[in-house]
Parts: sequence; structure tokens; C-alpha cells
Amino acid sequence: MVTTSVTPAGLASLSGLTNGVDTNSIITQLMSLEAQTQNNLKAQKTTEQQNVTTLQDLNTTFANLATSAATLADPTYWNPVTVTSSNTLVTATANSGAQTGSLSVTVGSTASAQQLRFNNTAALTDTVTTGSPKFLITRADGSTEQLDSSNNTLGGMIAAINATGTGLKATTTKLDDGTYRLQVVSATSGAASNFTMTNLDGSAILGGATVTAGSDASITIGGDTVHSANNTFANIANGLSITLDPTAPANTTVTFSVTQDATSMTSAVGGFVTSINAALTKINTLTAPGTSGQSAGPLSTDSGIQQLGNNLLDAVYPTDGTSLASIGIQLDRYGAMTWDAATFQAAYTADPAGTAAKFTKAANGFANRIQTIANAASDPVTGSITTSITNHNSTITELTASIADWDARLALRQASLQEQFTAMQTALSQLNSQSSYLNSALGLTPSSSSSSSSSNPLG
Repeated sequence: MVTTSVTPAGLASLSGLTNGVDTNSIITQLMSLEAQTQNNLKAQKTTEQQNVTTLQDLNTTFANLATSAATLADPTYWNPVTVTSSNTLVTATANSGAQTGSLSVTVGSTASAQQLRFNNTAALTDTVTTGSPKFLITRADGSTEQLDSSNNTLGGMIAAINATGTGLKATTTKLDDGTYRLQVVSATSGAASNFTMTNLDGSAILGGATVTAGSDASITIGGDTVHSANNTFANIANGLSITLDPTAPANTTVTFSVTQDATSMTSAVGGFVTSINAALTKINTLTAPGTSGQSAGPLSTDSGIQQLGNNLLDAVYPTDGTSLASIGIQLDRYGAMTWDAATFQAAYTADPAGTAAKFTKAANGFANRIQTIANAASDPVTGSITTSITNHNSTITELTASIADWDARLALRQASLQEQFTAMQTALSQLNSQSSYLNSALGLTPSSSSSSSSSNPLG
């Protein structure tokens, strides 16, 4: 049976013509051998891509570690305190440098915004301005602003007041007779928020308004009274910011107790140690040399990553040879950091400044040492892991180009094989045709041809 196929080059091939040989199968097997080098390149590219993903994950780990280290390397971070208040309507938050101890304040008043409640009511379509559709807002500082009601109506006035940027808010109450009472309030509180609203000529709108003036909040600390346009007094005393609830009663004395928060500091340092151990574990897994029955890590031959793990371990001990054991941090015999929270908390409670110094002191503090190592590894430009990722990506680019070159090379090779085998099959076909013709001309049948093959020179 004769079969034909078309190659990518457009060449017709004959498979099994005259001799029953499946040339397509032969070509396929030959091309499989030819493609082995390209397959090896593809496998190498896959490995490189996996290495890049692995390194990117490791880079993220060290970037996060650098951030955590930077936090603990900052001396201002090492003064966490807990603030409690004797009144839930008056609260305080601690700022950097908050002092432990107690602080008493007396509430004078809370801040409020000015409100105008107009005396006369009107329908939304009623004319309420005189002389001009515009009306005048006069602020507490003497500045003025003209707003345009567009059509002199109450509805137009409300829209103008509620437009963006006026700092005012207009609301209405619908009464039983179908008319509306207008109220206008300042968007901000404090005495500076006070304003008036009149016609351009200064005459009253809607019969004038009942005014509830805006006022500042006030508190008294140690005989001194201080004011705020809102209900928050930022960094007012002992590193505290005090906030009044709008319903806080006047003449109420509140005591704040500020204590050192050793618990939160212990938690922060414990989390830091955990992050370091996680980074060490990841490096050990990635660089594992491999043993009988266990595969080597994907970065087992990367000496730079192995050195990075050694640098982290070395950072536990400063160059001056002092130990962190007194604050609960040590290395065990397996090369992992151990953490004793109780030891740290006791040390920090007894000597907050001295404990903090072990982490922050110049460039030799523990957190500073870890930060230096983590930054050197994960810097987005010069980091050792970043550089390794760049190198692997360059290799991937080169492999991609080589694989593409092999695509073209293999296509040409297959076309050449197809052409050669097609020519061979054509030649064999021609020889068979000539043989049949000569046999016919000599009066030989296929059987007699076979029996007299010894005397037939063309047999």
C-alpha cells in the first residue's frame, strides 16, 4: 500500500512505496534523536525558571526580615507603653517618648460646630433671597464668600450650600403645613468655625436665625487650661494625645496611668527571632546537599546562598564577643536560634534601656546586624539574591534563544530527510516499473521470472 504525507516544508513524502518500508516512522525516529539536544535545553530552562521562583520567594523573606529588623533597630520603637483611663469618655494614646507614671486632667468643655436654625419656614420653591439670587457667608475671621442660589429659592440655596468646598452643610425639617425649616451647620468644630448667612446687603434671610455658636474644647492640666478646635489634644503632655468624647461631661477629672508594656515588646522580639529562624530553615532546605534517599536542594550548589545562612548565624554574636543569652536569645547545637520569652521580659522590665541597646546600639546592635545582612541580600539593585535572580533570568533568555534556533535547525533537517527518502522511494519505483516492463517484453510471468532469476540479469 502506498501512503503520502506533507512535511512542514511542503514536500510530499511516500511511505512504504514498493518495498513496504514506513519511511515516516524512520524519519520520526531520526528526528527524535536530532531533537535530544533541544530537549535538554528545554529541561534546563524549566530548571532555571524554577530556580528564579525559588529565589524570588527567598528574596521576599529577606526583604520582610530587613523591614522587621529596621523597626527594632530604631531606638524610638523601644518605649512601648500601655495607657489606661479612669473614664471611658476621655482616652489617651501614647506617642514616641511617652513617660510612664500618671497624669490628671480636668475636662472644661467639648468642641462643637456652629449651627444656624432659621426662624421662618418656606416651601422649596419659595423665594428666600432679596435683591439677588446670591447670598453672603461671613466667616469668623472676617472673610466672606458669595454663594449663588441660581433662582432665589430655598431649594437653590440648599444646593449652593451643599456644593463642594463651602465647609457648610444644609438640612431641612418638613413641618406639618408642608413648609421646610432650614438649618445650616459648619463642617468643622471650634470657635473658628463660626459664620453668619445674610442677603448681599446684610439683611436677614428667612427672618434671621437662632445661633448655636461653635466652641473650642478645653482641658486643664496642672492649673493650665489649653484649647483645641476639635476634641483631640495632640501630644499635649507626657507624650500623650488626649481625645474627648463629644458627650464627656464638663468639670470631670480624669487620671491616666502610663505603664511600660513589656508584653508587647516581648511579642515583637519573639516574632523577630521566629522570622530569622524561618529564613535559616528555608536556606537549609534549599541548599541541602542531598543524601541517600533524599534529593539535594534546588540551590545546593549556590555558595552565595549558603554563605547568607552562615552570615545570619554569625550575627547572633557581635564582634565584641558579648552574648544575647541574658535576654533569652541563643543558638542550639543544630544551628537554630532559641528564644526564652520569660528571660527577655524579665530583662526588659528590669532594664528597658539596656535591653534596647543590645538591639539598637550604633551599627553593632543585634537588629542592626540582621538589617545589614538582610538588606545586602534583598536590595532591589545590588542585593546578592537580586543579582542571582538577574543571572538566572539572563540564562533563561539565552536558553530561549537557543531553543528557537533549534526549532529552525530541526525544521530544515526534517525537510532534508523527507526530500532524501522521497527521492529514494521515487528511484525504487522507477526501477520496479522498468523491471516489470522488461519482464513483460521477454514474456516472463512473475512466477517464471522468479524461477529463472538465475538466468535473468535484471531479476
